[in-house]
Amino acid sequence: MKRLNWSEIAPEGAKALFGIHHYVTTKTELPEELIHLIFLRVSQINGCAHCIDMHTRDLLKTIAIDKVSLVPVWAEVPHLFSDQYRAALAWAEEVTNVSTTHASDEAYAAAAAAFADKDLVDLTLAIAAMNAFNRLGSPFRLPVAAKP
Repeated sequence: MKRLNWSEIAPEGAKALFGIHHYVTTKTELPEELIHLIFLRVSQINGCAHCIDMHTRDLLKTIAIDKVSLVPVWAEVPHLFSDQYRAALAWAEEVTNVSTTHASDEAYAAAAAAFADKDLVDLTLAIAAMNAFNRLGSPFRLPVAAKP
């Protein structure tokens, strides 16, 4: 069933959400690769096909396929990701699953140890933005670029 194009129906809402995206991708000190890694992991957790497809493609421009394919199990391959990237991935999972994790003190302490204060806030904004995009992309079935 064809679904609504949310960004056409609510352009002001789309502009606001894309404003956050623009901020985290161009105005922060976070590495672009880390941002796309977080976007991918959050999208995998939320099951947003459009965002998984898009951010996998973005990551493949800077990271080998071997590493990208192991993002869902990053904790099992610690040698592939830096301490900071692992802290970011753990925080992304914690924040995305906040209804069950409640953003625990332990997870917060680990993320705060790996990032400067502003970077941690910016990382959390990136996580929040991707969760919002997933909650639009999935229910409105945004298309994927992948071909049969």
